[in-house]
Amino acid sequence: MHATLRVRSSVRSLRGNRSFAAVERALLVARDRLGVRVVHFAVLGNHLHLIVEADSSAALSRGMQGLTIRLAKALNAALRRSGAVFADHYHARVLATPTEVANAVGYVRDNAAHHFPEHAGGVDPFTSDARPELAAPARTWLLTVGWTRALRRVPARPSPTS
Repeated sequence: MHATLRVRSSVRSLRGNRSFAAVERALLVARDRLGVRVVHFAVLGNHLHLIVEADSSAALSRGMQGLTIRLAKALNAALRRSGAVFADHYHARVLATPTEVANAVGYVRDNAAHHFPEHAGGVDPFTSDARPELAAPARTWLLTVGWTRALRRVPARPSPTS
């Protein structure tokens, strides 16, 4: 699944030192404990993109709820604030085919270049590419093998600078 979590406008940028440290801690603790495995992530100013897998839809629902609560508590503590952190329920898109997974993984990994052109062509420090220890190893066929097979069939995207 590709999930997007958007924070309220009253929450400071998630890419700030204290905010990102809180997100790091929450992802590390939740890495493979809440019923979902966060395999890829990108932290942007006002939202997070997650590629997650779970063993069932019930585990996915419970795990995402637990992860959202853990993130909200960590951010509130780090930013010395209280109240709701996320703007609404997470937005989710189930990924059923290798091509959908390849496109979603590419989108998450390259999303910072869209929002922050200075990261185009390099590894964004606020992603699972830069912080692989915060992501869980994939277990499903789609996220271990399937999506890489689809990469061979997906045409290369033009670089953001062209």
